Amino acid sequence: MIQINLFLFLFIFLLSSPVLAFQAEGCGAGSCRDCHTLNKKEAAILLQDKVSEVIDVKLSQVPGLWDVEAIYQGRKVPLYIDFSKQYLISGSIVKLVSGENLTQQSFINMNRVDVTRIPLHDAVIIGNPAAARKIIVFDDPQCTYCRKLHPEMEKVVAQYDDIAFYIKMFPLAMHPAAYDKARAIVCARTEKSNELALFLLADSLAGKKLPAPDCDSDLVDKNIVLAKELHISSTPTFIMPDGRVLPGYKVAEKIVEALEPK
Repeated sequence: MIQINLFLFLFIFLLSSPVLAFQAEGCGAGSCRDCHTLNKKEAAILLQDKVSEVIDVKLSQVPGLWDVEAIYQGRKVPLYIDFSKQYLISGSIVKLVSGENLTQQSFINMNRVDVTRIPLHDAVIIGNPAAARKIIVFDDPQCTYCRKLHPEMEKVVAQYDDIAFYIKMFPLAMHPAAYDKARAIVCARTEKSNELALFLLADSLAGKKLPAPDCDSDLVDKNIVLAKELHISSTPTFIMPDGRVLPGYKVAEKIVEALEPK
Protein backbone atom coordinates (compact mmCIF):
# COMPACT_ATOMS: atom_id res chain seq x y z
CA MET A 1 0.00 0.00 0.00
CA ILE A 2 2.83 2.34 0.89
CA GLN A 3 4.48 1.65 -2.48
CA ILE A 4 1.21 2.33 -4.32
CA ASN A 5 0.67 5.61 -2.47
CA LEU A 6 4.25 6.65 -3.15
CA PHE A 7 3.78 5.90 -6.87
CA LEU A 8 0.57 7.95 -6.97
CA PHE A 9 2.27 10.82 -5.17
CA LEU A 10 5.16 10.87 -7.62
CA PHE A 11 2.78 10.62 -10.59
CA ILE A 12 0.67 13.56 -9.40
CA PHE A 13 3.76 15.59 -8.46
CA LEU A 14 5.45 15.12 -11.84
CA LEU A 15 2.26 15.76 -13.74
CA SER A 16 1.89 19.12 -12.04
CA SER A 17 5.57 20.03 -12.18
CA PRO A 18 6.67 23.10 -14.21
CA VAL A 19 8.84 20.91 -16.45
CA LEU A 20 5.99 18.72 -17.70
CA ALA A 21 3.57 21.61 -17.76
CA PHE A 22 6.02 23.41 -20.04
CA GLN A 23 6.33 20.40 -22.29
CA ALA A 24 2.56 19.95 -22.54
CA GLU A 25 1.67 23.56 -23.32
CA GLY A 26 4.90 25.05 -24.66
CA CYS A 27 7.96 23.91 -26.54
CA GLY A 28 7.54 20.28 -25.58
CA ALA A 29 4.36 20.10 -27.64
CA GLY A 30 6.38 20.51 -30.81
CA SER A 31 9.89 21.68 -31.62
CA CYS A 32 11.68 23.86 -29.08
CA ARG A 33 12.68 26.06 -32.02
CA ASP A 34 9.03 27.07 -32.33
CA CYS A 35 9.41 29.11 -29.15
CA HIS A 36 12.44 31.14 -30.23
CA THR A 37 12.92 33.86 -32.82
CA LEU A 38 15.84 36.00 -33.86
CA ASN A 39 15.79 38.43 -36.77
CA LYS A 40 18.54 40.46 -38.44
CA LYS A 41 17.64 43.67 -36.62
CA GLU A 42 17.77 42.04 -33.19
CA ALA A 43 21.00 40.19 -34.05
CA ALA A 44 22.55 43.49 -35.19
CA ILE A 45 21.70 45.03 -31.82
CA LEU A 46 23.18 42.09 -29.95
CA LEU A 47 26.38 42.24 -32.03
CA GLN A 48 26.61 46.00 -32.54
CA ASP A 49 30.03 46.34 -30.89
CA LYS A 50 31.45 43.20 -32.47
CA VAL A 51 30.61 43.20 -36.20
CA SER A 52 30.00 45.89 -38.79
CA GLU A 53 26.90 44.29 -40.35
CA VAL A 54 24.57 41.32 -39.98
CA ILE A 55 23.74 39.77 -43.36
CA ASP A 56 21.49 36.84 -42.46
CA VAL A 57 20.11 34.84 -39.53
CA LYS A 58 18.81 31.27 -39.71
CA LEU A 59 18.38 28.21 -37.53
CA SER A 60 21.56 26.21 -37.10
CA GLN A 61 21.95 22.49 -37.63
CA VAL A 62 23.12 22.49 -34.02
CA PRO A 63 20.15 22.42 -31.62
CA GLY A 64 19.77 25.57 -29.56
CA LEU A 65 21.79 27.82 -31.85
CA TRP A 66 21.23 30.41 -34.55
CA ASP A 67 23.60 30.69 -37.53
CA VAL A 68 24.49 34.35 -38.04
CA GLU A 69 26.22 35.59 -41.19
CA ALA A 70 28.04 38.82 -40.42
CA ILE A 71 30.74 41.15 -41.71
CA TYR A 72 33.85 41.24 -39.53
CA GLN A 73 36.94 43.16 -40.65
CA GLY A 74 35.66 43.26 -44.21
CA ARG A 75 34.92 39.53 -44.50
CA LYS A 76 31.76 37.47 -44.20
CA VAL A 77 32.07 35.20 -41.17
CA PRO A 78 29.83 32.58 -39.51
CA LEU A 79 28.89 33.21 -35.88
CA TYR A 80 26.46 31.50 -33.52
CA ILE A 81 24.02 32.90 -30.96
CA ASP A 82 22.28 30.58 -28.50
CA PHE A 83 18.51 30.54 -28.00
CA SER A 84 18.84 32.45 -24.72
CA LYS A 85 20.54 35.28 -26.66
CA GLN A 86 23.14 35.55 -23.93
CA TYR A 87 26.04 33.76 -25.60
CA LEU A 88 28.02 34.43 -28.78
CA ILE A 89 29.98 31.48 -30.14
CA SER A 90 32.78 31.74 -32.70
CA GLY A 91 35.15 29.07 -33.94
CA SER A 92 34.72 25.64 -35.48
CA ILE A 93 31.71 23.43 -34.89
CA VAL A 94 32.43 19.86 -36.02
CA LYS A 95 30.09 16.89 -36.37
CA LEU A 96 31.51 14.08 -34.25
CA VAL A 97 30.16 11.28 -36.43
CA SER A 98 31.33 12.54 -39.82
CA GLY A 99 34.07 14.98 -38.85
CA GLU A 100 32.42 17.64 -41.07
CA ASN A 101 33.46 21.16 -40.10
CA LEU A 102 30.15 23.06 -40.25
CA THR A 103 31.79 26.42 -39.62
CA GLN A 104 34.34 26.02 -42.40
CA GLN A 105 31.63 24.96 -44.84
CA SER A 106 29.49 27.94 -43.82
CA PHE A 107 32.44 30.26 -44.36
CA ILE A 108 33.05 28.84 -47.85
CA ASN A 109 29.39 29.03 -48.86
CA MET A 110 28.71 32.53 -47.57
CA ASN A 111 31.79 33.93 -49.30
CA ARG A 112 31.06 32.23 -52.63
CA VAL A 113 30.61 34.82 -55.40
CA ASP A 114 29.03 34.91 -58.84
CA VAL A 115 32.09 34.81 -61.12
CA THR A 116 30.08 36.28 -63.99
CA ARG A 117 30.10 39.56 -62.06
CA ILE A 118 33.87 39.86 -62.54
CA PRO A 119 34.88 41.34 -65.93
CA LEU A 120 38.05 39.79 -67.32
CA HIS A 121 38.95 42.00 -70.29
CA ASP A 122 41.43 43.96 -68.14
CA ALA A 123 42.87 40.90 -66.37
CA VAL A 124 46.50 39.95 -66.92
CA ILE A 125 46.56 36.32 -67.99
CA ILE A 126 49.06 33.66 -66.93
CA GLY A 127 48.52 30.51 -68.98
CA ASN A 128 46.41 29.65 -71.98
CA PRO A 129 43.44 32.08 -72.43
CA ALA A 130 41.47 29.15 -73.86
CA ALA A 131 41.96 27.04 -70.71
CA ALA A 132 38.76 25.48 -69.41
CA ARG A 133 39.49 26.23 -65.75
CA LYS A 134 39.89 29.92 -64.98
CA ILE A 135 41.13 31.11 -61.59
CA ILE A 136 40.71 34.82 -60.89
CA VAL A 137 43.30 36.43 -58.62
CA PHE A 138 42.98 39.86 -57.02
CA ASP A 139 46.56 41.08 -56.95
CA ASP A 140 48.45 44.12 -55.64
CA PRO A 141 51.53 45.06 -57.73
CA GLN A 142 53.52 45.76 -54.56
CA CYS A 143 52.28 42.85 -52.44
CA THR A 144 55.05 40.67 -50.96
CA TYR A 145 52.93 37.52 -50.96
CA CYS A 146 51.80 38.23 -54.52
CA ARG A 147 55.48 38.24 -55.51
CA LYS A 148 55.87 34.82 -53.90
CA LEU A 149 52.69 33.56 -55.55
CA HIS A 150 53.55 34.33 -59.18
CA PRO A 151 56.22 31.60 -59.54
CA GLU A 152 53.71 29.15 -58.08
CA MET A 153 51.13 30.12 -60.69
CA GLU A 154 53.76 29.62 -63.39
CA LYS A 155 54.37 26.12 -62.04
CA VAL A 156 50.66 25.32 -62.25
CA VAL A 157 50.24 26.41 -65.88
CA ALA A 158 53.44 24.58 -66.85
CA GLN A 159 51.90 21.33 -65.60
CA TYR A 160 48.24 21.87 -66.49
CA ASP A 161 47.33 23.39 -69.84
CA ASP A 162 43.64 23.51 -68.86
CA ILE A 163 44.26 26.01 -66.03
CA ALA A 164 44.79 29.76 -66.46
CA PHE A 165 45.04 32.64 -64.00
CA TYR A 166 43.26 35.95 -64.62
CA ILE A 167 44.90 38.62 -62.50
CA LYS A 168 42.82 41.62 -61.52
CA MET A 169 44.72 44.68 -60.33
CA PHE A 170 43.65 45.55 -56.80
CA PRO A 171 46.07 48.07 -55.26
CA LEU A 172 45.80 48.32 -51.49
CA ALA A 173 45.76 51.64 -49.66
CA MET A 174 48.72 50.48 -47.57
CA HIS A 175 50.88 50.63 -50.72
CA PRO A 176 50.58 54.25 -51.94
CA ALA A 177 52.58 53.66 -55.15
CA ALA A 178 50.54 50.59 -56.09
CA TYR A 179 47.62 52.55 -57.54
CA ASP A 180 49.59 54.19 -60.37
CA LYS A 181 51.49 50.97 -61.00
CA ALA A 182 48.21 49.07 -61.27
CA ARG A 183 46.89 51.66 -63.72
CA ALA A 184 50.06 51.38 -65.84
CA ILE A 185 49.69 47.59 -65.96
CA VAL A 186 45.99 47.78 -66.89
CA CYS A 187 46.76 50.35 -69.61
CA ALA A 188 49.38 48.01 -71.05
CA ARG A 189 46.90 45.12 -70.94
CA THR A 190 43.96 46.91 -72.55
CA GLU A 191 45.81 49.20 -74.97
CA LYS A 192 48.79 47.04 -76.01
CA SER A 193 49.29 43.39 -75.05
CA ASN A 194 49.02 40.84 -72.30
CA GLU A 195 52.75 40.13 -72.66
CA LEU A 196 53.66 43.75 -71.90
CA ALA A 197 51.31 43.80 -68.93
CA LEU A 198 52.91 40.62 -67.57
CA PHE A 199 56.35 42.17 -68.00
CA LEU A 200 55.33 45.34 -66.12
CA LEU A 201 53.68 43.34 -63.36
CA ALA A 202 56.82 41.24 -62.90
CA ASP A 203 58.93 44.43 -62.74
CA SER A 204 56.59 45.98 -60.19
CA LEU A 205 56.63 42.90 -57.97
CA ALA A 206 60.43 42.95 -58.18
CA GLY A 207 60.40 46.50 -56.81
CA LYS A 208 61.26 48.24 -60.07
CA LYS A 209 59.86 51.59 -61.14
CA LEU A 210 57.17 51.54 -63.82
CA PRO A 211 56.36 54.15 -66.47
CA ALA A 212 53.40 56.39 -65.74
CA PRO A 213 49.98 55.18 -66.93
CA ASP A 214 49.56 56.14 -70.59
CA CYS A 215 45.79 55.82 -70.89
CA ASP A 216 42.79 57.44 -69.24
CA SER A 217 41.09 54.45 -67.66
CA ASP A 218 38.92 53.97 -64.58
CA LEU A 219 39.24 50.17 -64.62
CA VAL A 220 41.42 50.04 -61.50
CA ASP A 221 38.88 52.17 -59.62
CA LYS A 222 36.15 49.77 -60.74
CA ASN A 223 38.24 46.84 -59.49
CA ILE A 224 38.55 48.48 -56.08
CA VAL A 225 34.78 49.03 -55.89
CA LEU A 226 34.10 45.46 -57.02
CA ALA A 227 36.51 44.02 -54.44
CA LYS A 228 34.66 45.90 -51.71
CA GLU A 229 31.31 44.59 -52.95
CA LEU A 230 32.71 41.06 -52.90
CA HIS A 231 34.15 41.60 -49.40
CA ILE A 232 37.70 41.12 -50.66
CA SER A 233 40.12 43.15 -48.58
CA SER A 234 43.51 41.47 -48.96
CA THR A 235 45.89 40.22 -51.64
CA PRO A 236 46.38 37.76 -53.06
CA THR A 237 42.80 36.48 -53.08
CA PHE A 238 41.69 33.63 -55.34
CA ILE A 239 38.24 33.28 -56.88
CA MET A 240 37.85 29.66 -57.90
CA PRO A 241 35.73 28.63 -60.93
CA ASP A 242 32.83 27.65 -58.66
CA GLY A 243 32.89 31.04 -56.90
CA ARG A 244 34.74 30.08 -53.72
CA VAL A 245 36.86 32.88 -52.29
CA LEU A 246 40.24 31.75 -50.95
CA PRO A 247 42.47 34.48 -49.50
CA GLY A 248 46.22 34.16 -49.07
CA TYR A 249 49.37 32.76 -50.64
CA LYS A 250 49.36 29.11 -51.72
CA VAL A 251 51.94 26.81 -53.28
CA ALA A 252 51.22 25.24 -56.67
CA GLU A 253 50.05 21.90 -55.27
CA LYS A 254 47.54 23.52 -52.92
CA ILE A 255 46.16 25.70 -55.73
CA VAL A 256 45.46 22.61 -57.84
CA GLU A 257 43.92 20.80 -54.85
CA ALA A 258 41.65 23.78 -54.21
CA LEU A 259 40.11 23.38 -57.66
CA GLU A 260 38.22 20.34 -56.43
CA PRO A 261 34.58 21.37 -55.76
CA LYS A 262 33.68 21.73 -52.07
